[in-house]
Amino acid sequence: MKIEIRHITTYRYATPARYAIQSLRLTPPTFDGQDVRTWTIEAPGFESHISYRDGLGNQVHLTTLDTPHDGIVIEASGIIETEDRAGIVRGLPEVTPRRVFLRETPRTAPDKAIRDLAKSVSHGRVPRDPLDCLHSLMRAVGNAVSYEIGTSHTHTTAAEALSEGKGVCQDHAHVFISAARVIGIPARYVNGYFLSGTLAPAEAHHAWAEAWVDGLGWVGFDAANAMCPTERYVRLACGFDAASAAPIRGTQRGGENEDLDVRVEVEQQGAQQQ
Repeated sequence: MKIEIRHITTYRYATPARYAIQSLRLTPPTFDGQDVRTWTIEAPGFESHISYRDGLGNQVHLTTLDTPHDGIVIEASGIIETEDRAGIVRGLPEVTPRRVFLRETPRTAPDKAIRDLAKSVSHGRVPRDPLDCLHSLMRAVGNAVSYEIGTSHTHTTAAEALSEGKGVCQDHAHVFISAARVIGIPARYVNGYFLSGTLAPAEAHHAWAEAWVDGLGWVGFDAANAMCPTERYVRLACGFDAASAAPIRGTQRGGENEDLDVRVEVEQQGAQQQ
């Protein structure tokens, strides 16, 4: 399947900013089942950007803008060809020992409810069949946290989302990751894009989790849609949680009362669906 993507991020300021620096994780990788056919990024200062691969293997572009400005527009777009690999992720550069993904973060720190959720699918021990256990965990998270746009925010933790019983894809991923780590299974946060079609409702800019399964490697689990990633998913970047995997992270001097607008269009090439 060929998927066309257009991702536009607009920052506006009430007063001019004097300087801005942006770290862009906006370049999808090519790996087994995902082939980047074309991809471009347009952003102020991008013509002189610095490019590097971070400690988790993500491609990063660092841009700076040192002239007064009242806003920034960053646009990433291109065509990605995908295949269904049943959620199995192979062919990516693995620069970090997988045990690092057992580390808790403030957004994925487990409380008693998350530990109980983990115990309900693992029966309090390291599972003999981790793949089956992870599928059970994916279903359990989906049942415990209903998908409701606007019910959480970027700083909502896994414990808070589970307590409220509602959230968005970010919250499903955080709860899944937190519980998987309790079980002793390395897990990481993934952001990317999703061609929803007629499947369950979801935002085009999407998030899910990947967990390590011996013999298979990293496997994706999308608790928001109760499925492993298929050809409808485009993987962008990974991290310990939503903050470390964010497509754009930056700061500026000046520029008070920042207003942020994000627009993502995801379509199958030659089709009129999103």
